[in-house]
Parts: sequence; C-alpha cells; structure tokens
Amino acid sequence: MPRRTLTANRTATRTAPAASGGRSAAVAAVVSTALAAGLLTAAGAGSAAAAGPAIHDIQGSTRLSPYDGEQVAEVAGIVTGVRDHGSRGFWIQSAEGDQDDDPATSEGLFVYTGDASPTVTAGDAVLVSGTVTEYVPGGAESGNQSLTQITKPAVTVVSSGNELPPATVIDARSVPDAYAPEGDAADDGSINSLPLQPRSYALDFYESLEGMNVRVGPSRVTGATDPYDELWVTVKPGENRNRRGGTVYGDYSAQNSGRLQIQSLTPVAEQPFPKADVGDRLAGRTEGPLDFNQFGGYTLTARTPVTVERKGLEREHARPQRKGELAVATYNVENLDAGDPQEKFDALADAVVRNLASPDIVALEEIQDDNGATDDGTVSAEATLEKFTAAIEAAGGPAYEWRGIDPEDKKDGGEPGGNIRQVFLFNPERVSFTDRPGGDATTATDVVRSHGRAALTHSPGRIDPADDAWLDSRKPLAGEFTFRGRSVFVIANHFGSKGGDESLTSHHQPPNRSSEAQRLQQAKTVNAFTKKLLKADRKADVLVLGDINDFEFSATTKALTDGGALRAAVTSLPRSERYSYVYQGNSQVLDQILTSPSIRRFSYDSVHINAEFAEQNSDHDPQVLRFEP
Repeated sequence: MPRRTLTANRTATRTAPAASGGRSAAVAAVVSTALAAGLLTAAGAGSAAAAGPAIHDIQGSTRLSPYDGEQVAEVAGIVTGVRDHGSRGFWIQSAEGDQDDDPATSEGLFVYTGDASPTVTAGDAVLVSGTVTEYVPGGAESGNQSLTQITKPAVTVVSSGNELPPATVIDARSVPDAYAPEGDAADDGSINSLPLQPRSYALDFYESLEGMNVRVGPSRVTGATDPYDELWVTVKPGENRNRRGGTVYGDYSAQNSGRLQIQSLTPVAEQPFPKADVGDRLAGRTEGPLDFNQFGGYTLTARTPVTVERKGLEREHARPQRKGELAVATYNVENLDAGDPQEKFDALADAVVRNLASPDIVALEEIQDDNGATDDGTVSAEATLEKFTAAIEAAGGPAYEWRGIDPEDKKDGGEPGGNIRQVFLFNPERVSFTDRPGGDATTATDVVRSHGRAALTHSPGRIDPADDAWLDSRKPLAGEFTFRGRSVFVIANHFGSKGGDESLTSHHQPPNRSSEAQRLQQAKTVNAFTKKLLKADRKADVLVLGDINDFEFSATTKALTDGGALRAAVTSLPRSERYSYVYQGNSQVLDQILTSPSIRRFSYDSVHINAEFAEQNSDHDPQVLRFEP
C-alpha cells in the first residue's frame, strides 16, 4: 500500500511553566564555551541561562509538551543524529543526563528544519531557539501519538566533536510487559494527558525516551526489510515466539511490547540497508535517536551501521493432496494484472505448483482488470487470467480453468481503476464446476433445494451485491463444484481492509478499529447465506475462504462462525502457527478458510512463502485445506 503524505497537527496551546532548577546545570558548559568563543555576550549568556527551559522541561511528564505553541530560546543540547532526507532535522540531548531525576521526562528532542538541510553534525554542542509544537504524523485523524519538536529553529553551534550522551539501553529487562494504560474516558479514551509510567507500560517507557540516544543489542528480526528500508526486531527473545522466528499476535491484549522498528539515518545511496527475513538477527549494537513516525510508531533511527546475520529461513511447501482428498486454497496475489512483468506471473505460478502442490481449487483475491490501474472503464480480467493460467501450466501445473464475475467499474474498492475481484481456478481433471448462468455484477445468487440437496441459483454468482455491507468493497463470489460425485460450495471473499484503523501505538487505548464495522456486516451476510445452504442441506460441504482482513479472535470471525455455521480452520493449528501476514513485526491472521459442520476432518496449512521475507511475490501467505467430501 502506498504511503500517505505526512501532515501536521498542533494541540491546544498551553501556558509554559517556569524553567526548572536543573536548567543552569544543563547549559552551564555550553554557555561557558559560547562565551569563550565569542558567540554570546555576557548579557546574552545571562538571558540564555535564565530564560530557556531544559529539554526535559519541554518534554514534560505526559505525551504533550507544556510548552506547546510557545517560543523558547537557547535550548542547550548535544546533537545526537542528523536526518537530511524525508523529515529533515536533527536530535539534541542534554549532556548531563537525567537532571531532574524523573524517569518520565525525556532528555532528547527533535529539531525540525523543514525544507532546509540541517547545518549541524553529531557531536555539536548547540543552542536552539524556536517554537515548540506537537506534530502528529499522519494528521490528527490518524489517531497517532504526537512528536514533540522545535520548529523554525535558530541554531548556534557552540563547539564540535563533543562526546555523545551515553545511549539508553532498550532490552528485555527495561521494557515492561504491559503495553499501554487504559485511556482516559473523560478524554475520549486518550492517554495523552495521563502521567507517564515508564516502569509500568511499554508505550510510556518508549515515550519517556522520545528523541533520546538509545541502543539495542543483538535482536531477532520479526518483520522483514520492507520497500522503504525498514525492519522490525524484538528485544524480548521469548515473547510469543514461533518456530520460524516471528512474534505472533494472538490477542488484542497481547501487542508484543518488545517490538521496535529500525531505520537508518544514512541515505541508502551512501550505505545500503540490509535485506533481512524474519528469524534473522540484528547484529552487534545498533544506536541512534528514538523517533516516532506515522508508519511504525517508535523507531530507532540508527546512526551506526545496521548489520544483519542471516539465518536462512526457507519457504514452505504444502504436501500434495491424496487421491480421495479435495485440496482448496486461497491466495491474495496482490493486484495482479496483465501488464505486470512476466517474472511476477512466473513466480506466482511457481508458488501454486511447487509450494501449494497444485490445489484442486484456488480462490484468488486481487485479480485486477486487464490494464490494471489504468482508469478507462475496462473491467474484464480475461487477459490477466490467461497469462496466469498459462504460467502455471508452463511451471508444470495443471491446465486450470477459471470462473468469475466482472465487477461494475469502480464499485469494488481497491486500487483506483484496478477493479479487483475474486476468481476461482480449478483443475478440470480432478473437479468439475457446476455452471448455472445468470449471475452478474448486480444479480444475487440464492439457494434452492434440488433433488433433496442444496443448489445455487447462479453459479458463479455474487452474494447480495446490493447490500450496503459491500459498498465500495469486493462482493463475495459463490461457486458450486463437484468432486467424486459430491457437491462442494465455495465462497471466495475479500472483506474490507483495515485502512483507517488506528495503530497499536495510537494515543487512544485501546485503539479505534473503525473499519471493523463494515467487516462485521459482511461477515453477517456471508454467515446468513451459509445458513441458507445448511438449511437446504444440513450435510452440505461449504467452504468460506479468502482475505478476511481480520484475526481469528476478532468480532468478524465470531460473526462468520455464529450459530455453529462455520468453523475457523486456522484454529486447528497451534497458536504459534496461526498467521498469514506480518505487520509491524507482528505475525497475524488475515487470510482464512472456514468449514461447515459436515467437514469434520481436514488438514490445514498456512503456507509461509511471502509474509516473512524481504523478497515477496505477494504480501500474504496462501492457505490450503484438504478434506474428503
């Protein structure tokens, strides 16, 4: 998903308190050096020592600075890091350590230089004047916490080559297990105004170090290097670890407090960022200022080189289905269209054949129209599917046939102009498709009882496409298959995305999950349709599958399984194996296959071939279920 433009937001102006008594200790050396160098007059030195607050005064003991919106003069510090790309600026930190003996107040601060390149280097002793602001990466509506910073700065370099303040170590002992305090109900669930408790909550601990020079030691990678040259590690080796090296997100209250994003302050052109997969190891000591950004929350912006020890994680392979087993898979192929390079088609095809063992039925999500994001009214995906099925056959797979329904132009969400939809591939040598014409983008399929069994009125057909649950979202695709004389109903889904939800580091705790409302309605609609099938034939074999965009413990999944109509097959796996996606260092479930009660025995695989790797053909891992109808 492309990144959004960074926007700023300022909280209400507050009256600045008087400077603390530690202020003179903080600037004494800097002012003295400035006087000796002739950079300050005696009058100026007196003004600097008396008027300017210390960094910890500006940061305060909550998430919001008591100086927000105020002008400050001659704030003293040592430069600990410089960023001359993206959000330009530099970090300063008190040279004297924790002067106020308050672990809740940070001794570091970001100085934002705007379009201008910073003119300082690490080790400079500086005096900074400017305006204190609370910047919200992503804007106020994102729910993100804010970053305290000085803007429109006037900077005086007093001396250079100074020793940097010692780095604060972030490790398993220092980070609390509890993630965040409960938000203040009187403040819309926000934690912004609550006093920080860094010894009790991980988010408070990280906030108490905002802008400070920090360090992590050798740490396990839990989120692979992404296209923006970032990776995630955990400083807690045993926290919800799985056998492949990831950290599993298994509950809303198990956010995994040891996770931390790592970036580099050095531009990639000067020092390439390492490629790392889940389970690799961040080597040595990695040190730099602790930032807060839109795309990962608290982030160690490494001033030192980022190096990785590779552990050689391998992509998994599903076992082939046996003669009497029907193998059904779901795979989000990430905006596949006919204009994509042949290499992408070949890689995805190889995954279907080699890693998934050529399932009998494959439900695909994110098949785009033939010209992808070009917005010209094209809705057919025939060229995309011909190219994909040809690539599968060339890789040694079966000659898959396909069934699908073209959406209305620009009605199903996704990438603008792409017209993504779900499509069934099936191996006609193993399974047959029951075609019942009449289904189209706006005509709903229904359930009837025929010869004592359930049947679809349209196959393929869409489920309740006019229902508000599917507004600007992908409509479910239902199909009726026959395997060894028995009907199998497959419903392919791509529920609404989590876009718009607040992150785990939101200032609302718990974070708002606004997108869940639509998925909940979608789940209820699919559940009701499944119950229609089971009412017509209580022994009907029904598989509901796809990119559900929600966790196995979510309200969405509970609505899908309501009344015992379906079971989430991923729950048959050990808890540490339940994931199909990695987001911000958390391995989690988004893709699912759910089974009707008649499917009592099955074999389930979440086939890990993408989500844990820096090199991906899709950002989702496919799922495969095998059973005997």
